[in-house]
Amino acid sequence: MIVDAAAKQLWTRNFSLYFGARAVSMLGDAMMPVAAALAVGAVYGVSGVGYVLAVWTTPFVLFILFGGVFADRIGARAMMVGADLVRTVTQLAVGIAFFVGTPPLWLLLLASALAGTAAAMFQPGVNGMVPLVAGDPQRANATLKIADAATQLGGPVLAGVMTALTGPGAVYTLDAATFLASACCLALLPPFEVRREPSTVLRDLRRGWYEFRTRTWMWSVIVIWVFFSLLVFGPLIPLGSQLIGERLGAPAYGWAMAAMGTGTVFGGLAAMRIRPARPLAAGAVALTGFACLPLSIALELPLPELMAGHLVGGAAWAFWSVMWSTSVQTLVPRDVLNRVTAYEVAGSVCGLALGQALVGPVSSVVAPRDLLLLGGGVSAAVCAALLLVPVIRRLNRA
Repeated sequence: MIVDAAAKQLWTRNFSLYFGARAVSMLGDAMMPVAAALAVGAVYGVSGVGYVLAVWTTPFVLFILFGGVFADRIGARAMMVGADLVRTVTQLAVGIAFFVGTPPLWLLLLASALAGTAAAMFQPGVNGMVPLVAGDPQRANATLKIADAATQLGGPVLAGVMTALTGPGAVYTLDAATFLASACCLALLPPFEVRREPSTVLRDLRRGWYEFRTRTWMWSVIVIWVFFSLLVFGPLIPLGSQLIGERLGAPAYGWAMAAMGTGTVFGGLAAMRIRPARPLAAGAVALTGFACLPLSIALELPLPELMAGHLVGGAAWAFWSVMWSTSVQTLVPRDVLNRVTAYEVAGSVCGLALGQALVGPVSSVVAPRDLLLLGGGVSAAVCAALLLVPVIRRLNRA
């Protein structure tokens, strides 16, 4: 068998360990929303699910900037191992509570808050680790995106089946095991050098903000992305599941999500091979295909055409994601990369959280179908805006 030389170069010991850590961690992340909705909802209703999810998101948004500072000061690997161990304990505690009876709401809220804080410490290092473990960040990001697609497909199904057959305790225990496995893989990586300079947390935050705001291409993308998250990404899942389920039945929504995951794999494979001189421009052109996803729902297309729209949207999203991640990882100095990533993620999550919070009240006034039609138009407008900003359009690859 002839093995591609570039593939052999990518799959070094360090990248294999990092890939293993991310794959099992992403599987755990994909399982949790379904497990929380089914298990917590059965005991405390929709309001209980909302409380549990809210107390996860709040500390994540509040502390992610500090996660970037600490990752740059003591090393992303150390922060990620610590965060995984914390989440191992929180998920195991909830799992045991479900095994022995009905867990009190305060325990679920406390575990969720601690897990959200740990995620804030973990997430900034995700970007910063890739250039350390892979000589080809673009191929590495594309490979990780394919793994993400696989876990997004399999995680919810696994969580639903396990909850029905074995109960929520087993799901939370398995989730704890995924974080423990991730911590072990990351701990086996060599300790990468960390530049240590006398500083304070406030000074480090200011340095991260300076590095973020002085890169016009970066904050320009984030400003545009806030509108995309607010008007497209935030409303898409709740409105899409409602409209597809009401019109074609619940299984149809599962098929649509499967098609989107398949498209994500195709987009990741394309990003492995295509190396544009101007990655953000190429990513923005590809991202125009994402408009097919909300429009396929809003236009009430038959299931085959609906799946085709989700497939194209997933491929477009994956290709843009790889171009963006690779640009950030290769054009930002490594000693501030985790802090800059924290600012970038915080900006993106704020728009998403606001969109998710407003979709309920707004959909009671504006028809959900019209909101998704608006989302299709906004998707196209976002791509046009990305291409119209010269500093984004002309950004060269490293």
